Amino acid sequence: MSESCKFKRYIWELPVRWCHWINVLSIALLAVTGFLIGNPYSFGKSASDFTMGWIRFIHFTAAYAFTVSLASRVIWSFIGNRYAQWREFLPFLYVKGREKMIRMLRYYMLLDKEVPETVGHNPLATTAYLVLFFLYITMVLTGFSLYAEHAPQGIMHKSLGFMYSMFSNQGMRLFHHFSMYLIFGFIVNHIYSAWLMDIKEHGSEISSMFSGYKFTVKREE
Repeated sequence: MSESCKFKRYIWELPVRWCHWINVLSIALLAVTGFLIGNPYSFGKSASDFTMGWIRFIHFTAAYAFTVSLASRVIWSFIGNRYAQWREFLPFLYVKGREKMIRMLRYYMLLDKEVPETVGHNPLATTAYLVLFFLYITMVLTGFSLYAEHAPQGIMHKSLGFMYSMFSNQGMRLFHHFSMYLIFGFIVNHIYSAWLMDIKEHGSEISSMFSGYKFTVKREE
């Protein structure tokens, strides 16, 4: 299909793009500061420089931003356009969605040579996003549960009481740390898949997360 036969369509609304890039920045800061918190090292000339204190401050500030971004994205999944809707993340519940998943899976397994055009989310990718979302939730819960231990009688500690009955302190730390590597694995796959689809579909997959616009063969899906 020639490029002149493609149509420019507004897919990703501004709140979706903002949440995406806030997540990117937050995860990068959380990963770097998280490593330093797990392996403390003083960059200052003395303990009074409060280096690790600032690193913890950055870590938890990024954690709050990440949590707000997740909550905002959930809210937008009910009020955004059709490509941001929560239904997009449950393609396996619909016949059409399952058909798209099968076609995409056949392409990934090299059974089909032509990649199926996806206007919004790739149906296989959205299933992975759903799993990732629950991983994000557990990261937020374990992270704030560890944070709340500094004030055992505080509101946050009491609100997260169920976490302390499910995990030991070391168990939460281990899960929180290990989940970071799972997220790293997803990021590598996510970047590769976006790059692959951009090359195969010529639909501006990557740039659409900056502009909101993609190029599609059909005017409407």
